[in-house]
Amino acid sequence: METITIKPKTKKVRRRVPFFSEIIKNKTFYAMMLPGLLFIIVIYYLPMMGVVIAFQQYNPFKGILGSPWVGFKNFEFLFKSDALFQITFNTIFYNVIFLILGIGLALVFAILIDSNGNRFLSGAYKSILLLPYLLSWVVAEYLLFSFLSVDRGILNQMLHFFGIEPISWYSEPIYWRFILPAAYVWKNVGYFAVIFAAGISGISTEYYEAAKMDGANKFQQAIKITIPMLMPITIILILLQVGKIFYAAFGDWGMFYNLPKDSGILFSATNVIDTYVYRSLKVMGDFGMSSAVGLYQSVVGFVLVLISNFFIRRYDKDSALF
Repeated sequence: METITIKPKTKKVRRRVPFFSEIIKNKTFYAMMLPGLLFIIVIYYLPMMGVVIAFQQYNPFKGILGSPWVGFKNFEFLFKSDALFQITFNTIFYNVIFLILGIGLALVFAILIDSNGNRFLSGAYKSILLLPYLLSWVVAEYLLFSFLSVDRGILNQMLHFFGIEPISWYSEPIYWRFILPAAYVWKNVGYFAVIFAAGISGISTEYYEAAKMDGANKFQQAIKITIPMLMPITIILILLQVGKIFYAAFGDWGMFYNLPKDSGILFSATNVIDTYVYRSLKVMGDFGMSSAVGLYQSVVGFVLVLISNFFIRRYDKDSALF
């Protein structure tokens, strides 16, 4: 009688590719990634070592290692300041408006550009909208002054033509509650519109063709197809902006410093955390205090991103960042 031997099944051991062999194998892709990676490390990660300055009485001549430690004393400057409520309110107030108007109007403009149907005109509209984003706030300051100057401003000239007294725009803080959001929208809405337009171009035309067959007009197509398909991009943009909500104009403090011409009369409406710290640093020269406020803004921004991402994850898990 023949005996049958059954060989036990052996698990195939997957050989792991050595790390350096993987790099050599994909050296072209890693070489393409290297400049961007170095930029991120040098610009964003190396300066993070300077966080310790927030807990020191920093002296540039002694350096980080030689400067004495003061604990949380640098944080007292901001939290005990008389202007704390004003600058915190202004920072949050403007950034919430910027978030709603910037992303909302950009989405509308992107849909309008896409509905044009002419590729050449669509490209021209995108270029026109994007042009202000490429200008600095210093240039924008002169453009705004040409409109709002009391003597020769275009707006006051128009008011004078209709028999209305000129308005002193640079002396009344209430006007800047509207001027600053308008300036932000003018400069940044084109950037977000181009992002949304790129997202729209990735939507399959089959959805729109099916909607046309069902009798849907342009408005209904935008509400039922375009906006829902752009929700992942919209959520990512909102999360990124929420993380900067404690920064002037989402990190662009030049808007609050240059446009009002650093006028003390307008501080009640234009002074935010960044400009307040900058002016204090100019007067006091306290690097530790400035670093403490920067760390405070970063921590708060990080917490806001975590909270926002938590709620978005509960609403739509696939749209969350992590």
